[in-house]
Amino acid sequence: MMEEKQVIALRRRTFLAGLVGNIMEWYDFAVYGYFAPIIGRHFFPSNDPNTSLIAAFGVFAAGFLMRPIGGLVFGYIGDKIGRKAALTASVITMAIPTFLIGVLPDYSQIGVTASVLLVILRMVQGVSVGGEYTTSVVFLVEAAEPNQRGFAGSWSAFGAVAGMVLGSALGALLTSLLSADAIHAWGWRVPFILGLGVGIAGLYIREQIAEPIAIQKVPQATRSPILEAFRSEWRAMLRIAGLNVLNAVSFYTVFVYLVTYLQQVVHISSSEALSINTLNMIVLLVLIPFAGALSDRWGRKPILFGSVVGVLLFSQPLFWAMHHPNVLLILFGQMGFAILLGLFLGVVPVTMVEAFPGHVRCSALSISYNLCSGILGGTTPMVLTFLVERTHDDLSPAYYMMASALVSLVVILRLRETFRDSLASEAPREI
Repeated sequence: MMEEKQVIALRRRTFLAGLVGNIMEWYDFAVYGYFAPIIGRHFFPSNDPNTSLIAAFGVFAAGFLMRPIGGLVFGYIGDKIGRKAALTASVITMAIPTFLIGVLPDYSQIGVTASVLLVILRMVQGVSVGGEYTTSVVFLVEAAEPNQRGFAGSWSAFGAVAGMVLGSALGALLTSLLSADAIHAWGWRVPFILGLGVGIAGLYIREQIAEPIAIQKVPQATRSPILEAFRSEWRAMLRIAGLNVLNAVSFYTVFVYLVTYLQQVVHISSSEALSINTLNMIVLLVLIPFAGALSDRWGRKPILFGSVVGVLLFSQPLFWAMHHPNVLLILFGQMGFAILLGLFLGVVPVTMVEAFPGHVRCSALSISYNLCSGILGGTTPMVLTFLVERTHDDLSPAYYMMASALVSLVVILRLRETFRDSLASEAPREI
């Protein structure tokens, strides 16, 4: 009885360790995205607000473009030293720059140096995120029971979304409590400064965990795991990158860019936009573990297929609904996306882990995921701001999402079902 309680306690600590870093990482990225218009005016002042906003989203993209480098660095650490070492290092690399952004002097105080320092800090954070999410996915799935891998892996996505909910909720709270002048002057800095506390908590929790048993049984790669991944797993890496095209584009469209879109295009208040976003991210949170658990019973492909087809068919009408300055229409329009993307996000983590053998799993997964997310996810808010301005079509974000869904659908149709496979197998897997 005592041994069973110890196993349960260990599993809870493992899940918590996988969650907490993702909460920290995505909390920061959410806060930056939600306050991008204000950050743009502070660090990239211009007579044209769109120019400042595009510059601010450009810095957002710069952080993402560093993610492949983070994937290489932390993937190597995870495969050669251990998953725990990579997870501990990544949370430190995020917490310190987050705090420094919160206290960084702006353009009016130190000129262009402020802009340069902001870019550097965002790039350091990008390196951290490049290793955090993928390593935590591998950690959680390897630590799970064979028939619960989908459910376990979904908690990595849950943690990422929880971080964004935390950032969105704090943004909504601040904008409702403080005046617009106070938010612009100093209020936007508060979430970044508070992020240091989240990082310290994450570091403490991760110091208390051990390596998953699954990785203890996997022999280390005889050569660099990065080179080995490119040599033996490049086809699977390309497919996993293609699978994540929808993830990269749609998530940052619906839950990051949309907050700015609702304010600048639809013309609702920042408080309303953030409140709607927070409510629908809670819906997303509920659906993610449900989808992961469902994939343990039905398989990965059926759920992935249904969610992607849904995005392909309903993106235009859902964006049309959100284009109206009616709170209920916006709420239910974004909720439709939350349901479709919740199903997708809950199943993608375990699908990625099951695509690769253990000795190169961190490296191969980190590289393939971060290349796609870094190039497409990070640039999405900037691209959509540019498209709306140049095409004068306020529904152009919907068409961008539909194109991404089509790419991922082609990949899903070629996936091999893996939910009954043994995770311990070292044979290269075609998916």
